[in-house]
Amino acid sequence: MPRLHTTPAKSLGPPSTETLYQFRAGHYDWELQPFEPLRRLAVEHLNLRAGLTVLDLGCGTGLSLPLLREAVGPTGRIIGIEQCPAMLAHARQRVADQGWRNIDLMSTPVAQADLAPDLRADAALFHFTHDILQDPEALRHLSHHLRPGATLVATGLRWAPPWAWATNMWVMAAAFYSVASLQGLDCPWQLLQAQVDDLQIEHHLSDAVYLAWGTLNIHPQPAPRQIGRTGRTENPAA
Repeated sequence: MPRLHTTPAKSLGPPSTETLYQFRAGHYDWELQPFEPLRRLAVEHLNLRAGLTVLDLGCGTGLSLPLLREAVGPTGRIIGIEQCPAMLAHARQRVADQGWRNIDLMSTPVAQADLAPDLRADAALFHFTHDILQDPEALRHLSHHLRPGATLVATGLRWAPPWAWATNMWVMAAAFYSVASLQGLDCPWQLLQAQVDDLQIEHHLSDAVYLAWGTLNIHPQPAPRQIGRTGRTENPAA
């Protein structure tokens, strides 16, 4: 049977946020259906292969687990971390239903995850996990459990340009329904880029969401390249 850790979960932040995710757990899969193409694209950018180890941060109800399991196969390993017990209960059921034995699920904030000291994962997925990406302690903790050159992929909400007021109204509504703070939505990948070499960014859904990827590097990096809808590479620092 898969190893299911039960570290006591810490509050998601404001009580309203924790209550919200407890409430959303039952229909979360349905809510995320419009973003499934982005999830598949994110997993593709992880460049996984059989036998690798991947971290699924903020794994929620486990929607990414089938794609990750298909990529790493039965000889690989997946570690899912989710601090909302109600969400993780669905992920546990998904794993049990499939009989997957190489998936570990942990109920804990990422910054407090009791990962094995010698763990050096090959990749990490942050799929719509804005609050984790804004937590320096969480990212610092993870950096100790990723091998040099590990692939990191992140997706999530972002503010569109100021003139795209309709898009930004949608982003604000979605953010109030899913994140603890609006802080960092102008550049959600900012903390991540300090640990990632050659961070690349694509904008999707009328600039309302992003896909960012790169490889782990211990040295600070320059501003990331951004790839717009036309595929043109941009440098925000230029």
